[in-house]
Amino acid sequence: MAKELQLFNSLTREKEVFTPITEGYIGMYVCGPTVYSDVHLGNCRTFVGFDIIYRYLLHNGYKVRYVRNVTDVGHLEGDADSGAEDKISKKARLEQLEPMEVAQHYTNGFHEMMNLLNTKKPNIEPRATGHIYEQIEMIQQIIDNGLAYVKNGSVYFDTPKYHASQKEYGILSGRKIEDLLVETRDLKNQSEKNNPTDFAIWIKADESHLMRWDSPWSVGFPGWHLECSAMSTKYLGKRFDIHGGGGDLKFPHHENEIAQNVGACGCHPANYWLHSNMLLMNGRKMSKSDGNTITPIQLLTGESEHLSKSYSPMSIRFFMIKSHYRSTLDLTDEALAAAEKGYKRLMEGYKTLTKLTSPKGKAGSIDADLLKLVNGVPEEMNDDFNTPKALAKMFEIVTIVNSLADKKMPINEVTEERLRQTEKLFHDFIFDVFGLQDETDNSAHGTLDKVMNLVLEMRADARANKDWGTADKIREHLTNAKIVVKDGKEGTSWTLN
Repeated sequence: MAKELQLFNSLTREKEVFTPITEGYIGMYVCGPTVYSDVHLGNCRTFVGFDIIYRYLLHNGYKVRYVRNVTDVGHLEGDADSGAEDKISKKARLEQLEPMEVAQHYTNGFHEMMNLLNTKKPNIEPRATGHIYEQIEMIQQIIDNGLAYVKNGSVYFDTPKYHASQKEYGILSGRKIEDLLVETRDLKNQSEKNNPTDFAIWIKADESHLMRWDSPWSVGFPGWHLECSAMSTKYLGKRFDIHGGGGDLKFPHHENEIAQNVGACGCHPANYWLHSNMLLMNGRKMSKSDGNTITPIQLLTGESEHLSKSYSPMSIRFFMIKSHYRSTLDLTDEALAAAEKGYKRLMEGYKTLTKLTSPKGKAGSIDADLLKLVNGVPEEMNDDFNTPKALAKMFEIVTIVNSLADKKMPINEVTEERLRQTEKLFHDFIFDVFGLQDETDNSAHGTLDKVMNLVLEMRADARANKDWGTADKIREHLTNAKIVVKDGKEGTSWTLN
């Protein structure tokens, strides 16, 4: 009998047997993108990780309501509470666009990248700007409960007062409020707050601010942390099963979410908090300043000094699932090349398995080995979604399958039932759980077409901005890849040379 599903709960810092609030149903909220720029590769890693978690829960028969938000307001430069401009407003001002043009452009780009990486769409994808009423309502509840105060039209959450009553500010991140008081005492823009650790849940907008709404306190906009509290409550209730996101959100974003929810309704929002780990590059944190960075598009086109070639969407996805979602993942050209080989070996192993037939015979030791491995794959996934160990067992199966096909092992020691069971496991996990697609079949051109649409859109943007160097470089790399780009009156098209 397979062991029960266990999750590592960041709140308790230990693995726990997963028990949903309502049997057979799961509510899951994952913090989505902030749409003021192209999606970062580290974010892609997070969303692929939670896509596999979502898929595995569905595979286990749960009915899942998956909510992933879009942050299109309230995310300030430097994440300060005042004296800073909203990132989307700043981008709109620089590019002389409406803020919603900026948000929509990068939301579209995010969706295109998620489609390329074959992530399932969430059941609900709420936008912060579409839920201002709910956020104002939650702020009022927190004020009524005595845990927030108004200063010059802005509203601040009273962190020390909350901690004094609940004794739990820092419960998720492990931060101590005494240490935070020291760390934040010398930060700018603290004069308006009662305490340095207090954070804004409504910010009064000055006359130049582009995104602003009426509220009982001022014309302004909500704080970044508040949106997730309001939207998760609206769509999943005051208490739901799983809250996920990148590890960088644990503090202050998720810590403040907990404080806001408790401040509004007196209850914690989620039973289980799951956090993915960071993506490194060449053993170091990604950084634009020292050139140690790469974009998802550059991975697809190969247009980077860090790469020897381009990589397909499924090779990239396979690279991400080779590592446990809670482990750091180091992106190198060598690791990507190894992932590409591993992905192809897994797909070839599945095709060999589908062609393998077994004569009637008595099962032997190989049959028993296969049964142990087949049962072992879901057991590894039940251990906090351990994709690398599940893959390792599947590659052990591939070795047996290839030996059977090459007649290096006696096929009469494997029953037809075991082969059918193994084939079903491979199909279910490769396509449904791991979300991989077969790029070697006739649909591969469709995948390339999606990639090319995104690349040509980037080239068009570069030309519109008169960035001729980038536009020419894209064309040059496509030419080297034997892809011909044709610019005509009806638009831009491409063909394979």
